[in-house]
Amino acid sequence: MAADVAVIAGAGAGLSASLARLLGKQGFHVVLAARNVDKLSALVQETGARAVETDVSDAASVARLFEAADKAGSLEIAVFNASGRTRGPITELDPEAVKQALLVGAYGGFLVGQQAARRLVARGSGSI
Repeated sequence: MAADVAVIAGAGAGLSASLARLLGKQGFHVVLAARNVDKLSALVQETGARAVETDVSDAASVARLFEAADKAGSLEIAVFNASGRTRGPITELDPEAVKQALLVGAYGGFLVGQQAARRLVARGSGSI
């Protein structure tokens, strides 16, 4: 039987790293997604997770992430922890920076959720 897989999109050193450690200890094959996978090298070495370079605001990139996860086993858990931020007074924010932040946080969440849902519906169980 294939191993259960947990995908964590928007992986970093905080909450995502804690989840990767916990899920790894529970026997999940953990797949970490980040724009910069180099920052995850210590976590990958510590947990045995796999890191996949992913831009969550790009549908093809998210599809490649889940295709990589499919090779590790059957998706059971998907966590979306990616975010884009722009800070400052609203009167001074760069509209393109705000657009990118919304693409990462909202559209990226949709793309990851859609890919996860396709697999979990077919499986008949799991968590997003």
